Amino acid sequence: MTEPSAQASVTISASCADVYALITDLSTMATLAEEANAMQWHRGDGAAPGAVFKGRNANGGKSWTTTCTVTHAEPGRVFAFDVKSFVVPVAHWRYDIEPVDGGCRVTEQTWDRRPGWFLKPARVATGVSDRTSVNAKNIELTLQRLKARAEAPG
Repeated sequence: MTEPSAQASVTISASCADVYALITDLSTMATLAEEANAMQWHRGDGAAPGAVFKGRNANGGKSWTTTCTVTHAEPGRVFAFDVKSFVVPVAHWRYDIEPVDGGCRVTEQTWDRRPGWFLKPARVATGVSDRTSVNAKNIELTLQRLKARAEAPG
């Protein structure tokens, strides 16, 4: 795979297993991710390769739906999925979790997979002209929210 189009990492004072559980809980991630409003299992009922979930996303007054297929699901280590809009490849997202002293380090990455002809319709649908910059900002926000959620007492 080529270099990701956007990525960031954060150290979290929580176990790899606990953080993985948050990342793979779709309702939780919908509250942490910047553009996601809702995510729901469509085929399968949990994180496993081949499982499919639908995402409802919004940016300002724009909204769109995606279909996501889980490609990797290694508890406490990796969660990754491919995103499509109808049948068009959009992106690959991946969360890598590694143990560190006092907790874990989470790296969130994405690869833009949109074909060139799809860029303009995607800009119109999402209201985002620079997807790479927006994803980089959104990854930072998501990881900070994940950290706060994982480290919250009780």
